[in-house]
Amino acid sequence: MRYSVGRKGWGRAMSSDHASSGNAKQRVRNELKELLVVATYLALFFVSLTTYRKLVLAEYHIGYFEYGWALMESVVLAKVILIGELMHVGDRFRDRPLIVATLWKSLAFGLLVAAFVIVEHSVSALLHHRPVSGEFQFGGGRGDEMLARIQLMLVAFIPFFAFREVDRVLGEGKLFELFFRRRAAGGTGS
Repeated sequence: MRYSVGRKGWGRAMSSDHASSGNAKQRVRNELKELLVVATYLALFFVSLTTYRKLVLAEYHIGYFEYGWALMESVVLAKVILIGELMHVGDRFRDRPLIVATLWKSLAFGLLVAAFVIVEHSVSALLHHRPVSGEFQFGGGRGDEMLARIQLMLVAFIPFFAFREVDRVLGEGKLFELFFRRRAAGGTGS
């Protein structure tokens, strides 16, 4: 696919501006839909994790309310994932058995998220006038939390990329149809 930049923004190289504009709108619509799907999955994960953290800290009478951050982080990470997929991150074992492709992609994107978390912690330290080196101390420091977040993301990526890989193999949209469209009666009975 070849894309060009015209007066109306990014669009597939076509002969007419109208066709290019319609195609660009459809592509933006599809990308927003994809972003929403990925962000929703991540939001469910992050909000659940935030709720658990809030309940644990409440036992020690420590207030914790980070739901806005969890939602914002899910959108940012969703965009990171979509950009990574656009750059073919994790496609090395695409033609291998699904378990290999799924685990490889989960690991590749886990490393991408690890880089994102490192940058996030570094920026946070700078904004709050803390030493950046303190963010990466282990044994009771913030480094332990960072490693735990990366580990949890790796685990959350396995079912996420398993579904995406199955959808890719079946044909885009087929998995969605299997889960969310009514099937014809007459299947195997119980």
